[in-house]
Amino acid sequence: MTKTLQLRSIDIPSIYKFGIGFEPMFDEILRATAQQETNYPPYNIVQINEDEYLISVAVAGFSPNMLEVTKEQDTLIIEGAQPAQDPSADQLNYLYKGIGGRKFRREFRLAEHVEINGAKLELGILNILLKRDIPEERKPKKIAIDYK
Repeated sequence: MTKTLQLRSIDIPSIYKFGIGFEPMFDEILRATAQQETNYPPYNIVQINEDEYLISVAVAGFSPNMLEVTKEQDTLIIEGAQPAQDPSADQLNYLYKGIGGRKFRREFRLAEHVEINGAKLELGILNILLKRDIPEERKPKKIAIDYK
């Protein structure tokens, strides 16, 4: 009888003792798993072609001046915050309030040579176009083979 082992969770800190020099990779895994605790706001990632990507984030209720898109080294950061409401708005009697308006911070790790090509807000969706532009000296080169 064959016994199968199912992996339910990984204790990343305990893995540190098995590898030397892998700390940045383990830190990245910890950062990525910590961010997955929330799914607000929802987003899509689309690969347009080999070097272009589109991140679409649902930001209903946010105007462009309430959103901030920044790139810090190799991380794309999208933040949104509603301005402080006046006290009379809190007195509204909502029968149901399903439109999220809470502040958020969503981070995406970008690969080497990926740059932000633009951001556009339309119909409650923030679209961010990313493009990978590999420098000529880093691209693969064919080597001619001489023969006699």
